[in-house]
Amino acid sequence: MGIGLGVFLVVVGAILVFGGSASVEGLNLVAIGYILMAGGLLVILLSLVVFMPRSRRARSRPITTDAQGRQAVTERDDRISGI
Repeated sequence: MGIGLGVFLVVVGAILVFGGSASVEGLNLVAIGYILMAGGLLVILLSLVVFMPRSRRARSRPITTDAQGRQAVTERDDRISGI
C-alpha cells in the first residue's frame, strides 16, 4: 500500500508540474506539484526501508555430539523481524 500511495503522489505531482497550464488564484500549482512529488518519493523510500528487512531469513545449523560420538544436525529457519 505504501509504495502504491507513493507512486500515486509522484504521478499527481508530475501532472501538476509538467502537464498543465491552469492557474488557481492564491495557489501555486507548480509548488504544490513539487511538494507532492517529494512526499511520494519519501513514502516510497520509507516503505522500502520498513518492509524490505522482513524478507530476510537467518539460518542456523548447530551440530551436537553425544557421549558416543554421534552427531546430530538441527536446522532452524527464523525470520528476522525489522521491527
